[in-house]
Amino acid sequence: MDAKLTYAIKFVADMDVAVAFYRDTLGLALGFQSPHWTEFATGETKLALHPASDANPPGSCQLGLGITGLDDAYVRREELGLTFTAPPTERFGTKIGRIRDSEGAEVSVSG
Repeated sequence: MDAKLTYAIKFVADMDVAVAFYRDTLGLALGFQSPHWTEFATGETKLALHPASDANPPGSCQLGLGITGLDDAYVRREELGLTFTAPPTERFGTKIGRIRDSEGAEVSVSG
């Protein structure tokens, strides 16, 4: 299994205010914008904004990793020592799941 950092996901209270800050104040190039997901073109690793929730309060962040062999990793999760909080599911043209890291933080995984 190979993994690489593909996203830094920032949870925001107000998508429009956050987009204006990162685009207009910091000058990041907007790649995609919607009320539920916004991406900035920041090289190989994208900055993504997502609405905050009780589980992900404003200001919190989550890593997004691209993993080769995601389905195999899910099947072998116990052997690999992975705890999935959401199994790989087809969404937006790719499979996306979530795991817990060694300190309990949730990490988005896609492949």
